[in-house]
Amino acid sequence: MKLKKFEGNPILTPNPENSWESLVVCNPGVYYDSDKFYMLYRAAGDDEEHIIRFGLAESKDGYVFERVSNNPVLGPSAEGPDMGCIEDARIVKFDDYYYVTYAFRPFPPGQYWKFAHDEVLTEDHGKHAPHFIKHNMANSALAMTKDFKEWIKLGRITDSNLDDRDVILFPEKINGKYAMLHRPKEWIGEAYGVTNPAVWIRFSDDMLVWNEPSTMIIGGIDGGWEEKVGGSTPPLKTDKGWLVLYHGVENGGLGYYRVGAVMLDLDDPTKVIGRTKDYIMEPEFDYEIEGYYKGCVFPTGNMIVGDTLYVYYGGADKYIGLATCDVNELISFTLSEEQNS
Repeated sequence: MKLKKFEGNPILTPNPENSWESLVVCNPGVYYDSDKFYMLYRAAGDDEEHIIRFGLAESKDGYVFERVSNNPVLGPSAEGPDMGCIEDARIVKFDDYYYVTYAFRPFPPGQYWKFAHDEVLTEDHGKHAPHFIKHNMANSALAMTKDFKEWIKLGRITDSNLDDRDVILFPEKINGKYAMLHRPKEWIGEAYGVTNPAVWIRFSDDMLVWNEPSTMIIGGIDGGWEEKVGGSTPPLKTDKGWLVLYHGVENGGLGYYRVGAVMLDLDDPTKVIGRTKDYIMEPEFDYEIEGYYKGCVFPTGNMIVGDTLYVYYGGADKYIGLATCDVNELISFTLSEEQNS
């Protein structure tokens, strides 16, 4: 089974009229509420530092999106740990507030596609500078808003000395606790039971305090399309379990980012009850191959409307695409004996 890509892709492209989004729009968080799709997208202009901000677009049908402003709706702080960039929003809702997790850095990363893999710009602050500052680490933070225009930044929710991105909240409490997926890059080796970065889950009584032990739920598989993995989209509650999309990266081959799906137990999401052996989406078209990461489909937003799953993704770190499927078909495929043998 493969997700069906919208023939009108990409649905959002860089806007040369706005300097802050003239080079990149990708990796959008999306939420469907009150008959409207809200898209919080990652954007950057053609500046050498590569400062990254969030723009906002809206849609009635989930296919055609219109920008709501010529200005970013959220950006790096003038002072503080997120001075460099904010990126890759994931959105859930509790009560009247949307809660948005996102990655950030103390300094802009630079145009990273011009560097060696996993390298970013750094600044020298002396030998006593904390690891976070010294290495321009990517951490993850939480913000809340009622309208995607006025914001409360709540601050860091991961350890400062870990490159811990792909941090995603579950949209409701489970057994009285909040739940979070995360991907600490340094948690590899014998002590962690994985050879490449993996997806972990942890629980908490407070959305800002995450100090309970984590459980690894999705590890990479050597020699295939998903040797390195990370969480992609917020979990979606279904009557069969929590549906979660994740991304996988091959170490060899083309180094493509592809997409798989897992089902987690409703009452105990540390239990994986189904996982796709085969990827359900991969780079195929120019807008997914010819960009700043050549060969990347990276979902960050998904919603179920009726029986349709809408999946919003970054293409080649430059564009935004949409793919859909019958959600019941995907659930059956993910739980099938063929995929889990």
